[in-house]
Amino acid sequence: MKDSDNIPLLMQDIGTRARAASRELGFAPGPQKEAALMAAADAVWERRAEIIAANEKDMAYGRDKGLSAAMLDRLMLDEDRIKGIVDGLRAVAMQKDPVGATLTEWDMESGLHIKRVRTPLGVIGVIYESRPNVTADAGALCLKAGNAVILRGGSESFHSSGLIHACLQDGLREAGLPEDSIQRVPTRDRAAVAEMLRMTEAIDVIVPRGGKGLVGLVQREARVPVFAHLEGICHIYVDKDADAEKALRVVLNAKTRRTGICGSAECLLVHKDIKDTLGQKIVDALKEAGVEVRAEGLDGSVPANEEDFGKEFLDMIIAAKVVDDVDGAIDHIRTYGSNHTDCVITENEDVADRFFTRLDSAILMHNASTQFADGGEFGMGAEIGIATGKMHARGPVGAEQLTSFKYIVKGDGTTRP
Repeated sequence: MKDSDNIPLLMQDIGTRARAASRELGFAPGPQKEAALMAAADAVWERRAEIIAANEKDMAYGRDKGLSAAMLDRLMLDEDRIKGIVDGLRAVAMQKDPVGATLTEWDMESGLHIKRVRTPLGVIGVIYESRPNVTADAGALCLKAGNAVILRGGSESFHSSGLIHACLQDGLREAGLPEDSIQRVPTRDRAAVAEMLRMTEAIDVIVPRGGKGLVGLVQREARVPVFAHLEGICHIYVDKDADAEKALRVVLNAKTRRTGICGSAECLLVHKDIKDTLGQKIVDALKEAGVEVRAEGLDGSVPANEEDFGKEFLDMIIAAKVVDDVDGAIDHIRTYGSNHTDCVITENEDVADRFFTRLDSAILMHNASTQFADGGEFGMGAEIGIATGKMHARGPVGAEQLTSFKYIVKGDGTTRP
């Protein structure tokens, strides 16, 4: 019987080995982790032809499953995207090591000196869908933060994720770090996910990265703490004081650059005073670019239904609506948003400040495309996801967000009266 035939036994073994690796990795020197990631990057580039060939198998599998064009785009790897993976690995490698960094320190009248320092979380379980690059991003960030990681990728990316994982392990071996620091669940069986969610003794936190169905399942079923990466229902509000050229450029980029990512704009809100001028011009430009605009109060492709608001299309579709002012936009976003990323386009700083102050999305933008909602674009090298909750990690989750802290307290024979 193969290990994969007995999922509970398989996952128990993976968890035990991950916990043991985390105890070594937690105090590994920064240069050793950097060397592992640089070697992994070299391995990915050297094996790019193999990875692309494996990805072609995954693409065929995805087409047979009936994946949408947007999901197939998420799945696809070519040399340029592999170069992006390599660059991301190297960027994470070159970042300052967060482990052991002093967050703050102070002295007490009692004579104690107290420091709060960063420490790894331990073992992280990452459950993700069709994007094979997440294998590299998650592996790299967890390693940089001193955490062991258990990766469970989507069935669609099984072959390409497997090769990328092999490159990460090449890097670990070359740097003399435990290979069990980055493990991948070697089966498509969904029972492995259910097991991961119950592994409270082996896993310290679960990070789900995928659609509403996956994240909802994890949140409902997990006994392990969760960093939720929920839907990207991203809004753009075009104010009456918007610059027309900026508005057109930003909205088109936010919707059409890549429709299948969580930072893609899903709803356009237009101030009533410009609905027949700039607002309609933006809608017309979207339609000309091939976007289906489901509109209310504007001349779109089709009239909008209530179900079109608060929907993550991940496709060449956008909802559009006229609002009275910035407060109307704020009310709409509070009602239909997912606290992911929302943008205001205006030259009026008071409007921008009101938008920033009264909304509580993880990322708020002014005159910039929502497609920048990405850890790499935030200078983190990569991200493990965009956390939309409010506990511990929020927004792009990079290496620093994958740490906790501990207190180091020093005295000199100090006693408490």
